[in-house]
Amino acid sequence: MIIMRHVFIIIIGILPSLCFAKGDYLTDDQFLARIFPERSEQPQALWLNASIKNEISQILTHEYNGLRVRYWRSGSRTAWIFNEIGKELPITIGVGVDQNQVMQIEILSFRESRGGEVRYPFFRDQFQGVSLADDHRLSKTIDGISGATMSVRAVSRVTRLALYLHQLALVEK
Repeated sequence: MIIMRHVFIIIIGILPSLCFAKGDYLTDDQFLARIFPERSEQPQALWLNASIKNEISQILTHEYNGLRVRYWRSGSRTAWIFNEIGKELPITIGVGVDQNQVMQIEILSFRESRGGEVRYPFFRDQFQGVSLADDHRLSKTIDGISGATMSVRAVSRVTRLALYLHQLALVEK
């Protein structure tokens, strides 16, 4: 009977976290204010040719249909906001990049019923300082989260994409 009571208490403690995984956590403006505290960013557009779209498709592991990518820039710092499918629904992810390294990642909106742990600092902080290796892989291995594999992969793909596009954006201007 005592064991059942403990199991019940544990289940009651876990249920709210599962129910509250979905949600909007930051607006675009709130994210941009974290990346550019001086509020000097300028909206930009990176136009995509066939070669760039091919690289993007390889990074994302699916086709990218856009003609351009919107981003924000101030000096050598850029900010990128993408929607990427976790398991079934899009996750809105913001990535701030400075000097070809990730400075910050934020989950702006999470729509899945599972995998919401990717929004917590213990996961996001491991991306800080990560750069892009020659093969478009991250320079550091990112630890996964049991039960959130698809969300972890989505955040990792978007991070790789932001780092790749950051390099192109700095060359373009």
